[in-house]
Amino acid sequence: MEGYDIQLPEKVNTIITLLHNAGFEAYAVGGCVRDSILGREPEDWDITTSAMPEETKELFDKTVDTGIEHGTVTVLLGREGFEVTTYRVDGKYEDSRHPKEVTFTRSLREDLKRRDFTVNAMAYNEKDGLVDVFGGLSDLKKGKIRCVGDAKERFSEDALRILRGIRFAAQLGFSIDEKTKAGMKELAPTLKNISVERIQAELVKMLVSKRPGLLRDAYALGITAQFLPEFDRLMGTEQETPHHMYNVGEHTIHAIENVRPDKILRLTMLLHDMGKPAYKTMDENGRAHFKKHALESESIAEQVLRRLKFDNDTLHKVTRLVRYHDYRMPAKALNVRRAMNRIGEDIFPYYMEVRRADVLAQSMYQREEKIQNLDEIEDLYREIVQKGQCVSLKELAVTGKDLIETGMQPGKEIGEKLNELLLLVIEKPEFNTKEKLLKYLKGHEAD
Repeated sequence: MEGYDIQLPEKVNTIITLLHNAGFEAYAVGGCVRDSILGREPEDWDITTSAMPEETKELFDKTVDTGIEHGTVTVLLGREGFEVTTYRVDGKYEDSRHPKEVTFTRSLREDLKRRDFTVNAMAYNEKDGLVDVFGGLSDLKKGKIRCVGDAKERFSEDALRILRGIRFAAQLGFSIDEKTKAGMKELAPTLKNISVERIQAELVKMLVSKRPGLLRDAYALGITAQFLPEFDRLMGTEQETPHHMYNVGEHTIHAIENVRPDKILRLTMLLHDMGKPAYKTMDENGRAHFKKHALESESIAEQVLRRLKFDNDTLHKVTRLVRYHDYRMPAKALNVRRAMNRIGEDIFPYYMEVRRADVLAQSMYQREEKIQNLDEIEDLYREIVQKGQCVSLKELAVTGKDLIETGMQPGKEIGEKLNELLLLVIEKPEFNTKEKLLKYLKGHEAD
């Protein structure tokens, strides 16, 4: 990072140069500058300028008014669009989210002053180099997330910044400055004013980051209590059983960390044990039991995903995985075929990953046997797929049409017969030929 090298893409430089030549200031700003210094590939390049929106529009052939009331014009060069925003000062914030009005300014410093964190408040162009008024470069070197100016002021302007701070720390592997943490804690309740869609987006980014364990900080600072109180209950639920060495919340965090950074998998691990607090019982030996907690977890998972407005595909996959996260079986091919049929072929590989992550977040008690069982199930699963064995109606060698052709009447009975044949071939894969199944239906013994 010492001798950082910011390479502006050609089109970004073209826009900045055109603005300069017309007598305006212009810089790449924010996340693209931060990522370039860190040696990462920026997702997009934002440009900030002293030119007013109308002045920007006059300079370029193709522009779109994407957020002109906030000073943003998208400049189109070829097929690419670049957001060019006028330096601005935000007016009073009245809803922890939107400034009442935006005032344009000709001062870059004023514009950088209203940004959230120092690492996001740097600007760059080839003429002036790096403009770093608030110590962003120093914080990047220290690996620190710190608010620009007063933390409470920044968070009272836009409460989502509280979650963004945690998310940046998780993505970048940074720590959070103490004053910034204090501001987060004090203003956490104002997250209630933020739309669930924006909260959902930040939560997912944090979960699929390198350090989803920052959920601990979010819990300690009273942040999860605002939109995921179910998680707080996990942190207060002990697991007095040889199978566990953490409370339910800590086990959940370890389970999230044990699975690859996939949205479906990480959400499943976040929600898989949500039913445990309600289903906890203690026996006379002081051991905890959580019998049938998976069904309650599924129900809570559905409530949480609906409340945070996740799409239906995510909701259906995650709730099914939560329901079956504890589905165990001896490693026999028949058991695996039955499980594939019950859980669904589409998510069975996910189910295997979920089981493994769950086991690795438990205690060492019987861990070797549990892992061996999963390894054997995985081998059997691969063999079943390789041999093309039938575990669902779509692979069955006969269809409803075939049964009608044998003289059966269309209707409910067809469905029942197909299911009967499916159970037969799950039990005996070699029966899955049209000839054998029709023969079986006629009541003859197949070879």
